[in-house]
Amino acid sequence: MNHSIPLITTIAAAFGLALLLGFVAARLKLPPLVGYLLAGILIGPSTPGFVADVKIAGELAEIGVMLLMFGVGLHFSVGDLMSVRKIALPGAIVQIAVASAMGAAAALWWGWDLPGALVLGLALSVASTVVLLKALERQGVLESPNGRIAVGWLVVEDLAMVLVLVLLPPLGGLLGTGAWVPPQELWGTLAVTLVKVAGFVALMLLVGRRVFPWLLWQVTRTGSRELFTLCVVAAAVSIAWGSAQLFGVSYALGAFFAGMVLRESQFSQRAAHDTLPLRDAFSVLFFVSVGMLFDPQVLVDKPLRVLTVLAIIVFGKSVAAALLVLAMRYPLNTALTVSASLAQIGEFSFILAGLGVALGMLPKEGQSLILAGALISIALNPLVFATIEPAQQWLRKHSRLARQLEQRDDPLAELPVSTDRKFLANQVVLVGYGRVGRHIAQAMYARGVPLVVADQNRELVERLRGEGRAAVFGNAVDPETLVQAHVADARMLVIATPETLEVRRMVETARALNPDIDVVVRSHNVEEAQLLQRDINGRVFVGESELARSITEHVLRRVT
Repeated sequence: MNHSIPLITTIAAAFGLALLLGFVAARLKLPPLVGYLLAGILIGPSTPGFVADVKIAGELAEIGVMLLMFGVGLHFSVGDLMSVRKIALPGAIVQIAVASAMGAAAALWWGWDLPGALVLGLALSVASTVVLLKALERQGVLESPNGRIAVGWLVVEDLAMVLVLVLLPPLGGLLGTGAWVPPQELWGTLAVTLVKVAGFVALMLLVGRRVFPWLLWQVTRTGSRELFTLCVVAAAVSIAWGSAQLFGVSYALGAFFAGMVLRESQFSQRAAHDTLPLRDAFSVLFFVSVGMLFDPQVLVDKPLRVLTVLAIIVFGKSVAAALLVLAMRYPLNTALTVSASLAQIGEFSFILAGLGVALGMLPKEGQSLILAGALISIALNPLVFATIEPAQQWLRKHSRLARQLEQRDDPLAELPVSTDRKFLANQVVLVGYGRVGRHIAQAMYARGVPLVVADQNRELVERLRGEGRAAVFGNAVDPETLVQAHVADARMLVIATPETLEVRRMVETARALNPDIDVVVRSHNVEEAQLLQRDINGRVFVGESELARSITEHVLRRVT
């Protein structure tokens, strides 16, 4: 019997040590991913003792990235992506340029040549989608407007990095050797890449949206649970692999679009539920593989350079992103959430670093610095998210600029003066125009019920205004937003957002302005609903309970 089993050995060591150190980290009130990263360092080649197979761990981590991005796609529709394009597209492009310039400037200051400085800057400019998703899920804001903006921002970053990976070899030849590269060759390479990416997106949206839901339905008809799960996993992994081989896009991006097209199926929620254990398990391997690539010696040899890289990742590009979001007239909370989401680097940075070293553009020291920055920034990211609320309160209290940005005139933050005053009496105020809120609003519109929508999605509010609907832009936690929605004159407040942690503050503000207002709230589970029911003195609807009640009523009408 062959006892050389690197795959099994690597999985056993990674999971076992990750479990142990993750448990210790959780008991110390630290994020478990800190333990996963430390597990990778301990079984990596840079520390004494057992050394796991780095190549195998990296490939297993890629599977985790595919499954995780596939799960995000199952909850992220084309409409969600398009709804944030006006902030995500220009914001991500400008932020990449600013962060790349900061990283390149630091490398040139150290005496590096231009190609190495360019690769370092680009590697520091792109955040890890895996880390972002884990952070948003942990905060419970993945499906919120801020979460959709952050995810859309990183999707744009991923698309930009696909172009960078294709253009880096010819640019490396031009910058590194001084050899003449005809402009038409560079433009031709860029055009081919754009055509490939556009072809992949078109194929997935036009063909995949019909083929894959149909395939899932055919498998479902067999009644086999394991075949259903196998079909979902096979679709995620094979589409991601095929997109990389045929169209040159990343595995993560391919899996993301695979999830988006499968979302059209009525079984998308079941697909997300069935793949959750696999996604969680393989995402642990991602963090372990990051730790395995890290050489702690760089902290001793180049501490100031490590601190510089970390400052660019955590502060430099985060501040740049926050200023960009504020410049586009979004609230301070949105700016801080996006900036915290970008305060780390990950998978694309590793790919860029490896390609840069292979092309002779990036020195080995650069790869070590990028890995050090990734490891430390990933470990710090949960703490960065935890500072959002205190930072927001401090800035509003002590920063005149922050107060001015919050209080500046914004035509979307208040109802037009042309709004019928009779309309703003006994109206319904709807907070959140997402998947649930949209159905509520359409029913209200169909019956002629006066309705004012309050939402944090600027593009959505603009569209509603264009349709002649009453809508205000802002976070309903801020009293000013509810004031502008005329909640003082409303007969009912309906809160349909997924951020249930903020519900109590919304209700307190509404009751302070209108003590007799009737409150209706959406909740996710029975335990949460019971707490809200006790605290807000209103009606709380739980999705599962309402579904069960509707089915029961239908059955009873048919059998009695």
